[in-house]
Amino acid sequence: MALKSTIFKATLQLADIDHSCYGDHALTLARHPSETDERMMVRIAALALNAHALQDVCNGDGTLAFGAGLSDPDDPDVSLTDFTGRKRLWIEVGQPEEKPLVRACSRADAVIVYAFASSAELWWRGIQNKLARLDRLQVWRLPAPATQSLVELAERSMQLQATVQEGALTLSSTRGSVHMEPERWQ
Repeated sequence: MALKSTIFKATLQLADIDHSCYGDHALTLARHPSETDERMMVRIAALALNAHALQDVCNGDGTLAFGAGLSDPDDPDVSLTDFTGRKRLWIEVGQPEEKPLVRACSRADAVIVYAFASSAELWWRGIQNKLARLDRLQVWRLPAPATQSLVELAERSMQLQATVQEGALTLSSTRGSVHMEPERWQ
Protein backbone atom coordinates (compact mmCIF):
# COMPACT_ATOMS: atom_id res chain seq x y z
CA MET A 1 0.00 0.00 0.00
CA ALA A 2 1.35 3.42 -0.95
CA LEU A 3 2.07 5.94 1.75
CA LYS A 4 -0.12 9.03 1.74
CA SER A 5 1.01 12.64 1.80
CA THR A 6 0.97 14.46 5.13
CA ILE A 7 -1.10 17.64 5.19
CA PHE A 8 0.43 20.77 6.71
CA LYS A 9 -1.46 24.02 7.24
CA ALA A 10 0.24 27.40 7.49
CA THR A 11 -0.96 30.91 8.00
CA LEU A 12 1.62 33.21 6.43
CA GLN A 13 1.60 36.89 7.34
CA LEU A 14 3.63 38.56 4.61
CA ALA A 15 5.30 41.97 4.66
CA ASP A 16 7.21 42.39 1.40
CA ILE A 17 8.66 45.85 1.91
CA ASP A 18 10.60 45.72 -1.38
CA HIS A 19 7.38 45.42 -3.41
CA SER A 20 4.88 47.08 -1.05
CA CYS A 21 3.00 43.79 -0.81
CA TYR A 22 1.30 42.95 2.48
CA GLY A 23 -1.24 40.28 3.31
CA ASP A 24 -2.19 37.04 4.94
CA HIS A 25 -2.10 33.73 3.11
CA ALA A 26 -3.84 30.54 4.28
CA LEU A 27 -1.68 27.73 2.90
CA THR A 28 -2.21 23.99 2.65
CA LEU A 29 0.77 21.82 1.76
CA ALA A 30 0.67 18.14 0.95
CA ARG A 31 4.10 16.80 1.92
CA HIS A 32 4.98 13.72 -0.10
CA PRO A 33 6.38 10.86 2.07
CA SER A 34 9.81 11.30 0.43
CA GLU A 35 9.85 15.09 0.88
CA THR A 36 11.87 16.48 3.78
CA ASP A 37 10.75 19.23 6.13
CA GLU A 38 13.58 21.34 4.70
CA ARG A 39 12.26 21.08 1.14
CA MET A 40 8.69 21.77 2.26
CA MET A 41 9.80 24.89 4.12
CA VAL A 42 11.82 26.04 1.09
CA ARG A 43 8.57 25.85 -0.90
CA ILE A 44 6.99 28.22 1.64
CA ALA A 45 10.02 30.54 1.42
CA ALA A 46 9.79 30.53 -2.40
CA LEU A 47 6.11 31.46 -2.22
CA ALA A 48 6.88 34.30 0.22
CA LEU A 49 9.65 35.65 -2.02
CA ASN A 50 7.29 35.72 -5.03
CA ALA A 51 3.87 36.53 -3.56
CA HIS A 52 4.20 40.08 -4.86
CA ALA A 53 3.87 38.72 -8.43
CA LEU A 54 0.17 38.08 -7.81
CA GLN A 55 -0.33 41.84 -7.76
CA ASP A 56 2.61 42.91 -9.95
CA VAL A 57 1.96 40.45 -12.79
CA CYS A 58 -1.76 39.61 -12.52
CA ASN A 59 -3.10 42.75 -10.84
CA GLY A 60 -4.48 40.52 -8.10
CA ASP A 61 -6.54 38.46 -10.55
CA GLY A 62 -4.81 35.10 -10.41
CA THR A 63 -3.94 32.16 -8.21
CA LEU A 64 -0.67 31.69 -6.36
CA ALA A 65 -0.58 28.08 -5.20
CA PHE A 66 1.53 25.07 -4.35
CA GLY A 67 1.69 22.34 -6.96
CA ALA A 68 1.66 18.62 -6.37
CA GLY A 69 5.39 18.78 -5.65
CA LEU A 70 7.14 15.42 -5.67
CA SER A 71 3.85 13.64 -6.39
CA ASP A 72 3.79 15.01 -9.95
CA PRO A 73 7.09 15.93 -11.63
CA ASP A 74 5.21 17.84 -14.38
CA ASP A 75 3.64 20.20 -11.84
CA PRO A 76 5.59 23.16 -10.39
CA ASP A 77 6.36 23.40 -6.70
CA VAL A 78 4.72 26.85 -6.68
CA SER A 79 2.91 28.56 -9.53
CA LEU A 80 1.12 31.76 -10.41
CA THR A 81 -1.75 31.26 -12.85
CA ASP A 82 -3.76 34.17 -14.23
CA PHE A 83 -7.56 34.17 -14.66
CA THR A 84 -7.24 32.79 -18.23
CA GLY A 85 -5.36 29.72 -17.00
CA ARG A 86 -2.00 30.91 -18.32
CA LYS A 87 1.01 30.04 -16.15
CA ARG A 88 2.69 33.34 -15.43
CA LEU A 89 5.26 32.00 -12.94
CA TRP A 90 6.63 28.49 -12.48
CA ILE A 91 8.81 27.88 -9.41
CA GLU A 92 10.93 24.80 -8.70
CA VAL A 93 12.96 24.13 -5.56
CA GLY A 94 15.97 21.85 -5.31
CA GLN A 95 18.19 20.76 -8.15
CA PRO A 96 16.01 19.93 -11.15
CA GLU A 97 17.32 18.42 -14.36
CA GLU A 98 17.59 20.31 -17.64
CA LYS A 99 14.67 18.73 -19.56
CA PRO A 100 11.94 19.60 -17.02
CA LEU A 101 13.23 23.18 -16.89
CA VAL A 102 13.15 23.46 -20.69
CA ARG A 103 9.54 22.19 -20.63
CA ALA A 104 8.65 24.62 -17.86
CA CYS A 105 10.12 27.54 -19.87
CA SER A 106 7.86 26.57 -22.78
CA ARG A 107 4.79 26.47 -20.52
CA ALA A 108 5.26 29.60 -18.39
CA ASP A 109 6.18 33.24 -18.84
CA ALA A 110 8.89 33.00 -16.18
CA VAL A 111 10.59 30.11 -14.38
CA ILE A 112 12.50 30.42 -11.11
CA VAL A 113 14.64 27.75 -9.45
CA TYR A 114 15.62 28.01 -5.79
CA ALA A 115 18.58 25.68 -5.33
CA PHE A 116 19.44 24.70 -1.79
CA ALA A 117 21.44 22.08 0.14
CA SER A 118 25.19 21.74 0.35
CA SER A 119 25.33 20.02 -3.06
CA ALA A 120 23.80 22.99 -4.93
CA GLU A 121 27.16 24.38 -6.09
CA LEU A 122 28.13 21.02 -7.60
CA TRP A 123 24.73 20.77 -9.35
CA TRP A 124 25.10 24.32 -10.72
CA ARG A 125 28.61 23.71 -12.10
CA GLY A 126 27.28 20.68 -13.96
CA ILE A 127 24.18 22.29 -15.44
CA GLN A 128 25.00 26.01 -15.75
CA ASN A 129 26.09 25.92 -19.42
CA LYS A 130 23.02 23.90 -20.42
CA LEU A 131 20.64 26.41 -18.80
CA ALA A 132 22.34 29.61 -20.04
CA ARG A 133 20.20 29.65 -23.22
CA LEU A 134 16.90 29.70 -21.30
CA ASP A 135 16.02 33.40 -21.21
CA ARG A 136 12.86 32.87 -19.12
CA LEU A 137 14.83 31.14 -16.35
CA GLN A 138 16.20 32.60 -13.14
CA VAL A 139 18.30 30.48 -10.79
CA TRP A 140 18.77 31.48 -7.17
CA ARG A 141 20.85 29.91 -4.41
CA LEU A 142 19.43 29.73 -0.90
CA PRO A 143 22.21 29.25 1.69
CA ALA A 144 22.25 25.72 3.09
CA PRO A 145 22.65 26.75 6.77
CA ALA A 146 19.54 28.93 6.49
CA THR A 147 17.40 26.31 4.74
CA GLN A 148 18.48 23.69 7.27
CA SER A 149 17.38 26.05 10.05
CA LEU A 150 13.91 26.30 8.49
CA VAL A 151 13.26 22.75 9.72
CA GLU A 152 12.95 24.15 13.26
CA LEU A 153 9.89 26.16 12.15
CA ALA A 154 8.05 23.19 10.62
CA GLU A 155 4.84 22.09 12.35
CA ARG A 156 1.62 20.47 11.13
CA SER A 157 -0.13 23.75 11.91
CA MET A 158 2.11 26.82 11.50
CA GLN A 159 1.73 30.53 12.15
CA LEU A 160 4.51 32.17 10.13
CA GLN A 161 5.59 35.75 9.57
CA ALA A 162 7.62 36.58 6.46
CA THR A 163 9.43 39.84 5.86
CA VAL A 164 11.13 40.58 2.54
CA GLN A 165 13.46 43.56 2.64
CA GLU A 166 16.41 44.42 0.39
CA GLY A 167 16.09 41.03 -1.29
CA ALA A 168 16.44 39.08 1.96
CA LEU A 169 13.75 36.95 3.60
CA THR A 170 13.18 36.55 7.31
CA LEU A 171 10.75 33.76 8.19
CA SER A 172 9.72 33.47 11.81
CA SER A 173 7.29 31.80 14.20
CA THR A 174 7.06 31.20 17.93
CA ARG A 175 9.76 28.54 17.41
CA GLY A 176 12.38 30.96 16.12
CA SER A 177 13.50 33.04 13.19
CA VAL A 178 15.51 32.32 10.04
CA HIS A 179 17.13 34.98 7.88
CA MET A 180 18.34 34.21 4.36
CA GLU A 181 19.80 36.21 1.54
CA PRO A 182 19.21 34.54 -1.84
CA GLU A 183 22.09 34.77 -4.31
CA ARG A 184 21.22 35.07 -8.00
CA TRP A 185 23.13 32.64 -10.20
CA GLN A 186 21.27 33.30 -13.47
